[in-house]
Amino acid sequence: MAELFIVRHAQAAFGTDDYDRLTPLGHQQARWLGEYFGERGVAFDHVITGTLRRHRETLAGIAAGLGRAPDASERPGLDEYDAEKLLAAWTAREGLPAHPPDRDRRTHFQWLREALGAWSDGTLPLDAHRSFATFVDDARLALAAAQASTAERVLIVSSGGPIAAMLGAVLGLAPRAIINVNLQLRNAGLSELRFNARAMHCVSFNNVPHLDRADRRESITYT
Repeated sequence: MAELFIVRHAQAAFGTDDYDRLTPLGHQQARWLGEYFGERGVAFDHVITGTLRRHRETLAGIAAGLGRAPDASERPGLDEYDAEKLLAAWTAREGLPAHPPDRDRRTHFQWLREALGAWSDGTLPLDAHRSFATFVDDARLALAAAQASTAERVLIVSSGGPIAAMLGAVLGLAPRAIINVNLQLRNAGLSELRFNARAMHCVSFNNVPHLDRADRRESITYT
């Protein structure tokens, strides 16, 4: 069976004026992942990414560590949901201030979990955002494109939401379970699948073998 490696982007600049870029640590995480692939003789004959800057920068880091730059195609269906729009819709529904000055990191992610849950249930009023069903369908189409290729080893670089949706399709997960998977994904985390034209199977999930060593464990991040 062919191999599919799905990688979440490396650490992006959460809490800054431009989340869609990697931090210095994120660039290093991506390069280390590329070195991990290179040490094991892993080469990709088909690469797919989303269209976001953090996806491209992660692939560039992997390529630098690997020592080669594989050709890649981009699919908008691998782009992340707009967390700020979803949070704004949820806080408006709940009668909460959208940006309270005392909202810390923990509260932010508690609210985000609630907003994502409402979105996945179809109970969140939305005007300028894809429905959860459409979002999942877009991610699954990208997965189907990988499966339809004749490649023996495929790499997908995306974000937590689309990756959770793809894994949800393979594992038959309910919408709320997809959200739970999404919120557990690590930066530059690696999930491995095996596939042929008839089936796809999950072999491993959310691994960071390139960071799982004593001098790098503090480099394991989630946001």
